[in-house]
Formats: sequence, structure tokens, C-alpha cells
Amino acid sequence: MHNAHNRDAGETVITGSAERFGYEWDEYAELRPEYEEQFRRWTVLLPPAEWKGRSFLDVGCGMGRNAYWAASWGASEGLAMDIDERSLAAARQTLARFPAVSVATRSAYDIGERDRFDIVFSIGVIHHLADPAAALRNMVDAARPGGRVLIWVYGLENNRWIVIFLNPLRKALFSRLPIGLVHHLSLYPAAALWLALRLGVGRIAYFKLIRTWTFRHLRSVVFDQMLPRIANYWPRAEVEALMRDSGLQQIELSWVNEMSWCALGTKPAR
Repeated sequence: MHNAHNRDAGETVITGSAERFGYEWDEYAELRPEYEEQFRRWTVLLPPAEWKGRSFLDVGCGMGRNAYWAASWGASEGLAMDIDERSLAAARQTLARFPAVSVATRSAYDIGERDRFDIVFSIGVIHHLADPAAALRNMVDAARPGGRVLIWVYGLENNRWIVIFLNPLRKALFSRLPIGLVHHLSLYPAAALWLALRLGVGRIAYFKLIRTWTFRHLRSVVFDQMLPRIANYWPRAEVEALMRDSGLQQIELSWVNEMSWCALGTKPAR
């Protein structure tokens, strides 16, 4: 769902990367078994048993793979939302076996739900938004009193090299190129990364994880890094402040793969 939110001449307009991520989820729409392990890590503070019998909202569902695992773990009902039609088409296909999970065209800035869901989550979306605080407040609104809100976002820790070297290249070049060309270009850094991993480069948990992936899966992740117009890498304190400022309580954070943050908070009961 990755979109940006700009104010121009008093109007709210939605621009940004939604159509670019739509291309990605159209191209990489298959459901891989290893996606479940990724979702477990991204939502480490809500293990599988916590989803059973719960209702959920997936904000920025992409191809629906995260909602798929939530539903397969026994969630009672769910709503998966995004704004690009290709993402939504892929999500409908992914989630077809779960009639209790619906797919809807909605923006993180206009969720249109209040006090409804047991769990509201967003994986890899908030850090691509121009106004992440507004999106997170809407997520909190959608949770029932006493419900929980979870986000997974890029961390600054162990990613400073991306911020220093690769982010400027993404902003100046890749985010401005036609998306099909960016996908073609992703082949070359993906091949270099594939070779480096085979040679044992990278000691943190994330590199140990991706060393086991197929080349196609690895390329999809490289492409995912190259395509957005906005990508924020936040230190722990900033993620915690974002959660607290949205009105959440009992905030917990977990360092995922030594390079990103899973943050969980509870909406105050009335």
C-alpha cells in the first residue's frame, strides 16, 4: 500500500509509490512457504496463538501474503486493504480460500473504521509514507479499545550504509525511472548479492536468513528496496516515540533480524 500524502493548495492528494509496489505484487504474486517464517519474525510480539479467534486489519496488504498467514493461524475475520488495483487483484487471489477475509480499496489515510478490530497491523508500509504519524493514528482508531496495533519498519541500526550510500541513489535515480526499467536493473545488484552471500559475506541474522532463499525471492527483495519514492530508516527511540505519540500504551519493541523493528502497542480501554 505504500503511498505518500502531500498537501497542495489546501487539498489532500495521494501520490507516491503505490503504483510501483503494485507492479511488484503483480510480478511476484506467488505465495512462498518461507513467507510464513518472515511473517513470524515481523510479528514476533504476536505469536501464532495470539491470532486465533481474533479479527484483524492489514493496512497495506500488497499481495495479501501477511493476511494469509494471520487467517491460516485461526483469525476469525479480517480486512486486507491497499490502493493499487494490481496489489488488490493479487490479494484477492491469495486470500480466496478464506471467505472471512475481505479485500478493500482503502488508503492508510482514510481507513474508515473505528473501534472494530482486535489486531491492526502494517508490515513494511509506514516507513514509506510522507505522513506516517497520521496513518498510525488511523490504525489506532480502527482498533477496538484494548485491541493491539503492530507495525514492522526498517531500523537505522545496521542499515546506516544503506542510508549513506544507497538511499541517495534510490532517490536521485531509481525512484524516477520507469518501473519496468528498475525491475530490469534489479537483476544486477541481486546477482552481486547472491554471489556475496554464497561467499559468506554478511554476519547479521538477516543475511543468514536470506542466504537460504531462491534467486527469484532475493531479486524481489532487492527490487523492493530500489523502487519506492520514500523510505525511512528509524532508530529504536523514534519508532517508540511514533507509537507513544499515536496514543498507544504498553509499548513493546523487538529487534528483527538485527536490522528492523517490530513495535506493538495496546489501545487504551475506555
